[in-house]
Amino acid sequence: MRIVFMGTPEFACPTLKILIDRGEQVVAVVTQPDRPKGRGQQTLAPPVKLLAQMHGIPVLQPVKVRLPEPIEEIRALKPDLIVVVAFGQILPKALLDIPTHGCINVHASLLPRYRGAAPLNWCIINGETETGVTTMMMDVGLDTGDMLLKRSTPIDPDEDTSALHDRLSQIGAELLGETLDRLAQGKLVREKQDDTLTCYASMLKKEDGRIDWSLSAAAIKNLVRGMTPWPGAFTYLDGKLLKVYRVGIAAGAGQPGEIVRAARDGIEVACGEGSVVIHELQLEGKKRLPAAEFLAGCKLDKGAMLGF
Repeated sequence: MRIVFMGTPEFACPTLKILIDRGEQVVAVVTQPDRPKGRGQQTLAPPVKLLAQMHGIPVLQPVKVRLPEPIEEIRALKPDLIVVVAFGQILPKALLDIPTHGCINVHASLLPRYRGAAPLNWCIINGETETGVTTMMMDVGLDTGDMLLKRSTPIDPDEDTSALHDRLSQIGAELLGETLDRLAQGKLVREKQDDTLTCYASMLKKEDGRIDWSLSAAAIKNLVRGMTPWPGAFTYLDGKLLKVYRVGIAAGAGQPGEIVRAARDGIEVACGEGSVVIHELQLEGKKRLPAAEFLAGCKLDKGAMLGF
């Protein structure tokens, strides 16, 4: 089949790589435009573009894929199938209708749960113990198309979004391969989604990472895990931003946000229920450090408050 691949971030790369390794006829890659990133605002190409260029695959980078020009460019490629992984734009019906076999999306959740832009983050924040990947036929809705194949995986209690991202990207690539095999054999079965079982995984904002110390220790740990590496869970220490990257749960007590103990093995902070022990953190303008190194350069007294 003639395949057009649409994807942008690192998450999409293993799926594109598996298409290349299988010898599929990837006639073009469509990805987001190069954009400035980081403190230096250096213009960087999306990871998918770099991978496509390594293998000599033509790359299209429309600012808006719903405009007539990119739609006609893709139509001219005469794709039998479009494969979409974390592309970053909603595809219009005019584009969805182009390929003979439709558009297949690799989505990082067990649909119909966690439709939307940030399923990995929200499943961790909400304390889920299992997630997975679903391949689905795309329609004009947001992750509402018919489901094809699913593969589930447990979430480790200490796993953050970064680690889960790497695992699910590989699972997604393998599942797409299996989906293509079944498509070729005429054995794909489409299953309608039950809209009553869905919840929306909205795009994350920096403010979503603010720690509410009145929550339980378990909820705060889940927030920290779900916000790592971006946008990062944070609080305030003496008016300075304090990012929190790794915590454990303890049974300490005190006012929410109160430092119960500050020792080399961690900084214990009281929550609405129980306490968390911060193992890795970063004060505004400083490096990310383990608790022991942090305390060597920043004295914290028992009874001091975070979040104010």
